[in-house]
Amino acid sequence: MKKLSFLLIFPAMLVAQEKAAEPKQQGKYDTNKFSQMYDLLATPNMFRTASGAPGPAYYQQQADYKIDVELDDKNSKLSGFETITYSNNSPDTLEYLWVQLDQNQAKANGQTSLAEGEKINQVLPLEGFSTKYLKKDLERGFNIEQVKDAKGNPMSYTINETMMRINLASPLKPGEKISFSVKWWYNINNYRKEGGRSGYELFEKDGNKLYVIAQFYPRMAVYNDVEGWQNMQFWGSGEFALPFGNFDVSITVPADHVIDATGELTNRSEVFTAEQVKRYEQAQKSFDKPVVIVTQAEAEAAEKGFSEKKKTWKFSAKNVRDFGIASSRKFIYDAMAVKIGNRTVMAESVYPKEANPLWGETSTLVVAHTLKSYSSHTFDYPYPKAVSVSAEDQGMEYPMICWNFGRPDENGVTTKEVKNGMIGVVIHEVGHTFFPMIVNSDERQWTWMDEGLNSFLEYLAEQEWDSTFPSRRGPAKNIVPYMSGDQKFLEPIMSNSETIHQFGNNAYGKPATGLNILREVVMGRELFDYAFKTYANRWKFKHPTPEDFFRTMEDASAVDLDWFWRGWFYSTDFVDIGIKDVKQYYVSETPTADIKDVKVRKGRFGFDKGPFVYLVSGDNPEVNASNKKALKLEEVKPLADYVDQTFTAEEKASIKSPKYFYEVEFNKPGGMIMPILVEITYEDGTKDNYQYPAQIWRKSNDTAKKVYATTKAIKSIQIDPKLLTADIDVTNNAWPKVEQKSKFD
Repeated sequence: MKKLSFLLIFPAMLVAQEKAAEPKQQGKYDTNKFSQMYDLLATPNMFRTASGAPGPAYYQQQADYKIDVELDDKNSKLSGFETITYSNNSPDTLEYLWVQLDQNQAKANGQTSLAEGEKINQVLPLEGFSTKYLKKDLERGFNIEQVKDAKGNPMSYTINETMMRINLASPLKPGEKISFSVKWWYNINNYRKEGGRSGYELFEKDGNKLYVIAQFYPRMAVYNDVEGWQNMQFWGSGEFALPFGNFDVSITVPADHVIDATGELTNRSEVFTAEQVKRYEQAQKSFDKPVVIVTQAEAEAAEKGFSEKKKTWKFSAKNVRDFGIASSRKFIYDAMAVKIGNRTVMAESVYPKEANPLWGETSTLVVAHTLKSYSSHTFDYPYPKAVSVSAEDQGMEYPMICWNFGRPDENGVTTKEVKNGMIGVVIHEVGHTFFPMIVNSDERQWTWMDEGLNSFLEYLAEQEWDSTFPSRRGPAKNIVPYMSGDQKFLEPIMSNSETIHQFGNNAYGKPATGLNILREVVMGRELFDYAFKTYANRWKFKHPTPEDFFRTMEDASAVDLDWFWRGWFYSTDFVDIGIKDVKQYYVSETPTADIKDVKVRKGRFGFDKGPFVYLVSGDNPEVNASNKKALKLEEVKPLADYVDQTFTAEEKASIKSPKYFYEVEFNKPGGMIMPILVEITYEDGTKDNYQYPAQIWRKSNDTAKKVYATTKAIKSIQIDPKLLTADIDVTNNAWPKVEQKSKFD
């Protein structure tokens, strides 16, 4: 038998971290961390494939609208007449249609108010007390005056809160279309007093109103392969699921109002002066800065007039899922051109004088930046324009138009906080045109699919705008207070919109952070960006589900992410990785009688054939003693002799010469799987960084060990030094243990 040569490494010292505190209660729905998600994902089919792409039988319905509305500025009332043409592209025969009446959510004694818990506030503003307890309830909600078929005959319908069922005289078969009309009106809410995603803002000094009008018309619900009709009631938090279609909208307003809206203005020369039309044409060629089309002087003159005359503005929008309108005689209007791919897109803003100078200096430039940033991460922006509307206390999105808060004080002074807040909300709301206005997820069911994905892209756009921008959502460290909170008030991201306690953290912050961790830590930017673009392009102008997103991200990257979706999206587990133990070893040139206690692990087909590096720190508990061979004293050979006999002079010049050996044991008090990021600092001040994939935990959910053979003595070891993994407890991240300063220090 060939003589075996062994290298003995003896422990120089044992340095263990203090005993870790008992781990806090784990999140809900704990399970096998690395099991595939067959138990959670819908079964692939001909409509939606296992790869996450639309299947060969995928379909979606179409709803086209012709709408005429008139704004009664004096009475804050909106009246409308619409004709809907609905195309049944599904393989199913439909016995009825569902139409959304979202304004009904604000009706007095509606289900929304009845479902909310109440308590006595011992101190209330006088106006608030009067509104709540003294005044008669305001008349809110749709007033449906008629529903008729294409021949003008009344149609049967049933209203259930925020949903209206149109009862068809004969079923609508696959491939057929139906047209019907609805006449309606409602009183517009003062959103600053009553709340709501739309309404009007009253300027008490001059008596003018600034209208942001949305959910203003009866809208078709989605019918799809996932759940048939999406006719879940609108309770307030879960937003909107809508089919795509074409819109022709005529809006009649006081003659001194300026309007911007979804779609292209088709009668510009009728509603603007010749000079204003000329300015707009200049804006179409200005790619570096906005051109003011309606000036502040013109707006100030208009806001004093309160014209009794009327003017009709006409807009046309193709392949959009919704429509929004902004109207006021106070509006200043500016615009600039943006090059997106081989197309020119108009970035526009409308705002009152109270928003200057902040808005004139900033808004449209941020719109242009957002279109470029989002396009680079997804697909080229496909619509002809994007509009930012100054509406205080608002942040809401519709195709091609959005409302955004943030104004200077009465002296025109803008704090840094207000400016950054305004920039952030403009990016966020303009970004929503991509998600969900184009990648058309079901907001009524899954808020995170639009808010979370959009908040992630907002973070990228903010950092591209200014690398020092104080982004609220995206950086991993910012989500730690939420993820370390009381489990009673946490829900998995995969929860319905109406069941969430902490809406902003759950639906915006946590998914945005998770995607950032995937990009920066788990997948790397190249793989992540390709997969994310693949998802965006597969599902633009379509209706994706969470499964479509999860599957596409894996399908396009070859990165198994089931452990991540399971932990980050389907549970409330948190990240907590620590250093449990550190042992240091040295090479002994002089074997001792202790060698009789050392055993060599058996190889796959026999005993290992040396030379060996063996750590003398006790038997490996995972290896049965019967699989080991006792080591004899005479089998040990000095390292120097082995090197002289094995390597040539040339090879000796390039071989490593480690002097220090460390065994580091990591533990995981937290339930969420995550890669281990390690920074080692040596006594000379130099550093090395290591990243171990999440799969390091696949055979032990509690601990993992790594060995470091170095030429320099290690001074310290730090886990996640840049706070990239949302580790909720950094007190166990360092060796030697670093004393944490108290809040009093």
